Amino acid sequence: MTVVLPILIGLAYAVLMSLIPEPHRRRFNAIMVGGAGAAYLSGGGLGGWEFPFTALVAYCAFRGLESWTFIGIAWLLHTGWDILHHLKGSPIIPFAGDSSFGCAVCDPVIALWCFWGGPSLISLVRTWITRPHTTDAVSPASPPG
Repeated sequence: MTVVLPILIGLAYAVLMSLIPEPHRRRFNAIMVGGAGAAYLSGGGLGGWEFPFTALVAYCAFRGLESWTFIGIAWLLHTGWDILHHLKGSPIIPFAGDSSFGCAVCDPVIALWCFWGGPSLISLVRTWITRPHTTDAVSPASPPG
């Protein structure tokens, strides 16, 4: 459950973000990852290193206003920061000891969705459900003639 729940949270995040139309979805996600970059500032336990990390993620978030790739990079940077906090710092949620580990599992799920271009998962599922499915592996050949 320590791994499954964070993966489900990452997927739920992508599904909920799918409710926001583009280009607002990308911009909103840039703001979200910018905020995530500052999550440890008030007591993450890595001292002054919290500030340059926050600045780096803020830069990626700014670039993410126009680029899903930069948003994905910022989420992966946050993943690394979560791992450091799990091993050496303080958890992201003070009363949940493994919360930084969970965040380190969740964030790459979100990053993959971002690298995919942050598509609406709801629209993808609707398209998949409504498109005609065939059971034939090979399309039939045209009749001889």
